[in-house]
Amino acid sequence: MKSVVAIRHVHFEDLGLFHGVLQAAGYEVRYLDAGAHDLSVVDSLSPNIMVILGGPVGVYDDETYPFLLEERRLLQRRLASNLPTVGICLGAQQIAAALGSRVAPSGGKEIGFAPVSLSPDGRVSALRHLEGVPVLHWHGDNLELPMDATVLASTPLCPNQAFSIGANILGLQFHPEANPANLEAWLIGHAAELASAGIDPRQIRKDAKDDQGALVGSATRMFQEWLANISA
Repeated sequence: MKSVVAIRHVHFEDLGLFHGVLQAAGYEVRYLDAGAHDLSVVDSLSPNIMVILGGPVGVYDDETYPFLLEERRLLQRRLASNLPTVGICLGAQQIAAALGSRVAPSGGKEIGFAPVSLSPDGRVSALRHLEGVPVLHWHGDNLELPMDATVLASTPLCPNQAFSIGANILGLQFHPEANPANLEAWLIGHAAELASAGIDPRQIRKDAKDDQGALVGSATRMFQEWLANISA
């Protein structure tokens, strides 16, 4: 059976909508939890797909959270072999950092539901399914575009919202995987961050309910198309 390894940083930021897509395509999904699993011994080349999920720490926090450095090391090995890899939020930033790009605070928080602007390349990529669809944003850092990467989407605060390197490497600063039906766990888990940023969770909750129908179908089709076009 084809395999997927997803590295998870907080329990509720999981594969979400993408989990069902992977299972339907015949993949066996296994999670590794940062802090619970020793990432230094992970074979980064054996899974057919690796997904690095989001989390509330920054790429530059590796002295405080040493797992970040181990994660980048395994990413470097995998990316050098051009094996199918997806990074979401922190995961996208880790891919960029593993390839030598700078990741730093943007000076503001981008949290809540809003659409992204697709680039011309984005409009002919799998992300075309998300055009005009409000997606979940939850980050305060920006990444510089890695060498040989193509920008797929942007927002005014974040010019590199999504990028690809060939067919196999995909970085997403936003969260199309997040299932709006399960967003309450995010609101509870990130309550302190929402309060410090002055963001009302009731508005995010309302937007999740309003956008659920469009987002679920669009995000599912987006990931199905990306999956169909990878070259393992």
